[in-house]
Formats: sequence, C-alpha cells, structure tokens
Amino acid sequence: MCILRHKDELLLLKRLREPNKDMYTPVGGKLDPFEGPYEAALRETLEETGVKLSYMRFCGTLIETSPASYNWCSFVYVADIDRIPPPLCTEGSLEWIPLSNVLKVPAPKTDWHIYKYVMEGKPFAFRATFDEKLILTSMTEDIEEKTMEVE
Repeated sequence: MCILRHKDELLLLKRLREPNKDMYTPVGGKLDPFEGPYEAALRETLEETGVKLSYMRFCGTLIETSPASYNWCSFVYVADIDRIPPPLCTEGSLEWIPLSNVLKVPAPKTDWHIYKYVMEGKPFAFRATFDEKLILTSMTEDIEEKTMEVE
C-alpha cells in the first residue's frame, strides 16, 4: 500500500468492496507475478489514482492473521505528492482527509497506528490478529516490542 500525502492531508480511498468496504484506506493491492512490493505499490498507485510516482519511501510492514481467509502481508510506503483534485477510481472514491480528521473517518483500526508511525517517521513491523468474525483482537509492533490498544 502507498500512503499519498500532501502536507497535512492524506489522499485516501473510500472502498467500494471488501475487505474494508466503506472504509478509508491508502491505495494498494496485490502483487502481480514476478513483481516485488515496491513495483506493485507504484503500479497500484498509478492504476487507482493516475499518479505516476518517481519515488516512495518504505515505512514498514503490517501482517494480519485470522482463523478465516483474512490473512495479509502488507508493505507500506509513503509518497509526498502535489495536491491534485481527487481522480476517479474504480475501487471507490478518493478524498483528501486532513490528518486532524483521520481518526474521525471510518478506517481499519490498524491503519490509525500506521499513520501515527508514518507521520513521526518511525519504522514499524505491526502484527494484527483478528478473530473468526474479523474483529481485531490484538496488535503488536515488533521493532519496539510494544502492544497497541485495539479498542
């Protein structure tokens, strides 16, 4: 995934489909064959926003596990971009969200922790565990060996 940032705003995607339907998330997606995470994030950003990035910075990882089929390994990047009008996207609607409102919009609880670390410039290795109903039950940050609040 790639967090697109302009000063104190994030360009987030309000998703049309699961996972995280009707929630605001960074753009991103799955790897294509023979593609690495960096190349996938560049491609997905271009496909979903029309923004062709020349550079993005690796920030950390998010591993999500559950007893269901919800098991993901995400590589998180950030890119500073010009503030453009939100382009049309087939995955949902793109909106600029001020950092002061990020905690007020519906978003995966894991993402709130990611934004905090990204804005502070701190690397992270998050592990999130979900129950069979896909409710977040625990989240840890392995670099600092820190347990996060999941309420």
